[in-house]
Amino acid sequence: MITVLESINLSTNYLAQKGIESPRTNAELLLADILKCKRLDLYLSFDKPLENAEVDKYREYIKRRGNFEPLQYITGTVEFYGLELNVNTDVLIPRPETEILVENILHHLKNEGNKIILDIGCGSGNICIALAANIPSLKIYSTDSSEGALNVSKQNAEKNSVLDKIEFIHHNILTEDLNQFPEFDVIVSNPPYVSSDEFSSLQKEIRDFEPRKAVTDDADGYTFFKVISAKSFSKFKEGGKLFFEMAQGQSREVVEIMKTHNYKNIEIIKDYQKIDRIIFGEI
Repeated sequence: MITVLESINLSTNYLAQKGIESPRTNAELLLADILKCKRLDLYLSFDKPLENAEVDKYREYIKRRGNFEPLQYITGTVEFYGLELNVNTDVLIPRPETEILVENILHHLKNEGNKIILDIGCGSGNICIALAANIPSLKIYSTDSSEGALNVSKQNAEKNSVLDKIEFIHHNILTEDLNQFPEFDVIVSNPPYVSSDEFSSLQKEIRDFEPRKAVTDDADGYTFFKVISAKSFSKFKEGGKLFFEMAQGQSREVVEIMKTHNYKNIEIIKDYQKIDRIIFGEI
């Protein structure tokens, strides 16, 4: 029978040959998921033989990863802001950079209760669920144009015990107005901001597996910033704030878009790589 270490070594070599970045890390994380243990626990079990069913499942996982399917879709989960979320190909995989967006919204709310928030394009529900988990008195409306994404976000809200704090609504901000909604203290969106020209140069994991309409607007990358800025302005309470995540190189244009729609006190926050990543303004 093959041992844990032998399996990891063989899988690492296979993934390296396929061109997967960090092949050893991927091999270990996939096996840890199968064995229902932490990655570090594998180091205490190198000599343990794998059962036939475990070997078969591991081979399947490694083959899928070798075809550039994202690790998170294979395991079906991702950690975001200390929460475990389910993910599948209906939703974008949450990134660490988006945790900065959550942190800044929480900072501006300063644990104040009875605030009303709108999350446009909720995807897996990572933003709204993280906010609700940290300030239980919030009321959050979360929208998405994808029924599949809404199903995932509802499951995640229930999984993290905040389903009663969030109202999930099927809504397309590009084609529908916000008249049905109340006034908000905060509106937030991590919109599809990759341009159609840039989409073809993305990693295979993103280009071939993540939902295209959650990645790109199939235009210049600014469509959602323009539409959300325009449609949101009249839906704020006094002092309301609009938050966006954006791509590298977009900050100057997004500032101009927000200024055009009369937002003021606009600020930009950099991510861990010192890239302009979060922007917000108020009415």
